[in-house]
Amino acid sequence: MKPLRLLLMFASLLGFFAKLSAESLKVGDAAPLVSGVTDAGTTLNLGDVYKANAYTVVWFYPKALTGGCTKQGCSLRDASTDLTKQGAAVIGVSLDTVEKQKEFKEVNHFPFPLIADTDKKVVKAFGQSATMFASRECYVIKGGKIVYKDTGVTDQQAANVLAFIASDKKG
Repeated sequence: MKPLRLLLMFASLLGFFAKLSAESLKVGDAAPLVSGVTDAGTTLNLGDVYKANAYTVVWFYPKALTGGCTKQGCSLRDASTDLTKQGAAVIGVSLDTVEKQKEFKEVNHFPFPLIADTDKKVVKAFGQSATMFASRECYVIKGGKIVYKDTGVTDQQAANVLAFIASDKKG
């Protein structure tokens, strides 16, 4: 009986670690058609945002009001005029609550919505494991497809996105 219990426990652990290593979406993949609740408490359908804009920038961050996440968000905030001129809508996503997202937005004067993905629907749709935090990733979506992705970027996030959009437009 003990070997069977050990085998079942091992199989369960393998399943757990397989979920942890979920592969996030890649360039060329279809952008997820998913909705989330924003810092304003309203539902935002990403599919509608994709259709209404030439580009949609969806940036994920682990925790509102922390150093790297603030640098990432402020980079996009500071470039918001340039991003808008390029036809880009910006949306931030973390697992924080609506209240925490609202505070993060107000403290940093973000001109874009932040999704409070407490049910992990959005992060999972983008292929993240979402065990405790969202992974730091940024996607640019055009025509319903992911056309650019980077990971781990903080204060250079907007510069990278703007450089990609400029090269894409020259295309």
